[in-house]
Amino acid sequence: MSFKLLKTSKHSQARLGVLKTAHGNIQTPFFMPIATRGAVKTLRASDIKKLNAEIVLGNTYHLFFKPGLKILKKAQGLHKFMDWTGPILTDSGGYQVFSLGGNKDFGSSHKNLVKITSAGVEFRSVYDGSKHLFTPKKVLEIQAMINSDIRMVLDVCSPSNCSREQAEKDLEITLTWAKISSKLITKNSKHLLFGIVQGALYKDLRLKCVQELVKLNFDGYALGGLAVGETPQEMYKVLDYASPKMPADKPRYLMGVGYPEQIVEAVKRGMDMFDCVIPTREARHGRLYYFNLKPKAKNLKLDKDFYQTINIKSEKFSNDMSAINVNSKIPELKNYTKAYLRHLFSVEEPLALQLATLNNVEFYLQLMAEIRNSIKINRL
Repeated sequence: MSFKLLKTSKHSQARLGVLKTAHGNIQTPFFMPIATRGAVKTLRASDIKKLNAEIVLGNTYHLFFKPGLKILKKAQGLHKFMDWTGPILTDSGGYQVFSLGGNKDFGSSHKNLVKITSAGVEFRSVYDGSKHLFTPKKVLEIQAMINSDIRMVLDVCSPSNCSREQAEKDLEITLTWAKISSKLITKNSKHLLFGIVQGALYKDLRLKCVQELVKLNFDGYALGGLAVGETPQEMYKVLDYASPKMPADKPRYLMGVGYPEQIVEAVKRGMDMFDCVIPTREARHGRLYYFNLKPKAKNLKLDKDFYQTINIKSEKFSNDMSAINVNSKIPELKNYTKAYLRHLFSVEEPLALQLATLNNVEFYLQLMAEIRNSIKINRL
């Protein structure tokens, strides 16, 4: 058994567990910094280790094109290529096919999506326009070349606001692909394979998808097609009815979420795994995340005001000689001042992006540690 459930909160569905992978065990709930192309933007693998990250997420679509399978094979997989010794999760690349492929529902202006059939999805690369076919088998072969520890099946990511007819059509293809993928699992395989629950905002479709995927006995189950335009309340509603139907003895992954308060709410509803571009993307825009630590408090209370953000580019920080983050475990964040970081942004010095990213990724990883502790003491 790859997942061991250790505790469920007395006050919610929040869970503590351990997920075992070929490259190490991960304490759940956890957050995965996103290393789309083999690096968390602006950071080295050693930086990620210093932040105590236990796992990172790579992207099958982008890694397939650059550096490409020949180089990944020569490098003996992504772990050695990026000098990362911990676990890696790779998504199937399906979301990128749709979001980069001219689907107006994803806000894309590209015209690279060719067609979707029960066999797979045909599309053109955003890099050079070349035509490719991703099938359930193909994306697993790519992930095998990457040598990721946790791999995702190919699915159709329906926009949250799509019609029921579209959601039904997408779901049938998703289930067909999941069945094909499940047959490709080898006995005693060291890697883990997750199924993905789709169905847009239609309760019966979501529950049907959970029911059918559970029959295929995947190593874990993800909720996809959320954080793609629906309101937080609509997302929580899906979690309220879908999460309890997912196997208690398997990890539950909420894909692409989210803001700190959304992660807390999702954990309360029984989710274990998260990823999001927010900490790195907002760092590049100068938005920094901080905990609101109350004086003499032994534990962080994860209420509605447990964190704040600042725009370090603001003029008011030009003379602020306080530390970037006095509570950080990273020396640079304790030694450099906010005024210095603002200056770096104002002169477009790349170091600004690195320091801001260190701050935000550390915040997200510490948030997960606080969440785990809150579950342990029955506070969440």
